[in-house]
Amino acid sequence: MLMCRRWLVCSLRGQIRRLSFSASRRSVMPAWVIDKYGKNEVLRFTKNAALPIIHYPNEVIVKVHAAGLNPLDISMRGGYGAATMAMKRDPLSMKQSGSEFPLILGRDVSGEIIECGLDVNYFKPGDQVWAAVPPWKQGSLAEFVVLSANEVSHKPKSLRHVEAASIPYVAATAWSVIVNTGGLNKDNCAKKRVLILGGSGGVGTLAIQMVKAWGAHVTVTCSQNAERLVRDLGADDVVDYTSGPVEKLQTLQKFDFILDNIGGETEKWALDLLKPWNGAKYVTLVTPFLHNTDRLGLADGMMQSAVTVGCKVLKHLRKGVHYRWGFFAPSGPTLDTISEMVDDGKVHPVVEEVFSFAQVPQAFQKVEQGHARGKTVVSIVEHQKE
Repeated sequence: MLMCRRWLVCSLRGQIRRLSFSASRRSVMPAWVIDKYGKNEVLRFTKNAALPIIHYPNEVIVKVHAAGLNPLDISMRGGYGAATMAMKRDPLSMKQSGSEFPLILGRDVSGEIIECGLDVNYFKPGDQVWAAVPPWKQGSLAEFVVLSANEVSHKPKSLRHVEAASIPYVAATAWSVIVNTGGLNKDNCAKKRVLILGGSGGVGTLAIQMVKAWGAHVTVTCSQNAERLVRDLGADDVVDYTSGPVEKLQTLQKFDFILDNIGGETEKWALDLLKPWNGAKYVTLVTPFLHNTDRLGLADGMMQSAVTVGCKVLKHLRKGVHYRWGFFAPSGPTLDTISEMVDDGKVHPVVEEVFSFAQVPQAFQKVEQGHARGKTVVSIVEHQKE
C-alpha cells in the first residue's frame, strides 16, 4: 500500500525539476568531524565542512534540525567497520586509504528537504522528513546531509524534530530484525511469545512497541531501574538481568521469537528458551561480521563470518530452532509504516537526553557510558519553530 502510494505521488507530480539550491548557496557548513579514528578527543567542530551536493538524480539534500546518536557512532569513531565501510564507499578501491576523512558521524536525522534531484517526485523542498543515514555515508552531525530518496520518509506530523530524530535508525534496525529476518509482522504476530534481551536501549524500546502493537506477548530483560520504562511501553513480563535472568526465564513458557541486543554469553542459554520444532527464531544484533572484516580484511573476514554463522545455524537447527544474525537496513518505506504507527499512537519516541550542537562531545560521552534508557539526541537547529 505504501509503496503504491509513493508510485502514485511520483506519477502525478511528473518529472519536474526543482529550483537548484546548489547554484546559489555557500560551499561550506558547520559540522562535527573526525580526521582519524580514536576516542572522544578526535571529535572536531568546524565551520568549513564541505557542503553536500547532489551527485545522482534520486538524491535529496536535507537541512538537519536534529540528529540522534547510537552506540554505532561510538564504535565508528574508534574505527569499527572501517574496512567494510571503505568498500561500500569505494567498491573499485580507486581512492587512497583514509579518503573518508574528514568523516561526519550521526545516523539519525530529522529535518527539511532543501533540494531534490531530477528523478525525485515523491518529495519536494520544504517537506519535513526523517531518515536513517547508512553508515557508509556522511552523517547527520552537520547543517546538511545528502541521502537517496528511497532512504527518506515524511516525518510523523505528531512529533517535533528532536523527538523524531530518536527513531529512524533503531526503527529500521528493529524492522529488519523482526520482519525481514524474524518473519513477524502485523498479520502473524498476534499471541506470539516474544523475548527481547536488553530492552531499555534504542532498538529494544522500539521493538517492544512494534510487536506489542501487533498483538504479541512481550517479555523483556533489563535492569531493575528500567522496569517502569519498559512496562510503560507495553512489556507484559520484565526480568531483572542483574539478578540472574536465566533461572527466571527458564520458569516461563518458551518463546516464538528472541531478539538479542546483548550478545556474549547470552547465546549459550538463550536458544534453549525457544519452542523447538515450531519455527521459532533467535536473532542477535551482536555479530562478529565487521570485527572479522576489520581484523582479517574484506574477503577473509566475510569467509570467516560465513563459516561462523553457518556452523551455528546447523548446530541449532538440529535442536529444532533457527539461529540468525540481524543487521540494520535503511528503508524509506519502512519509515513510512513507522510514521503511521507513531501518528496512530502505537509507537512513541523514547528520548533520554537532548544536547545542543555545541555539546556533541558530551552527547558522545553520554552514549558511551551505556545503560541507555532510550535515545540521546542532538538539536542542530535550536529555538526552531516546529
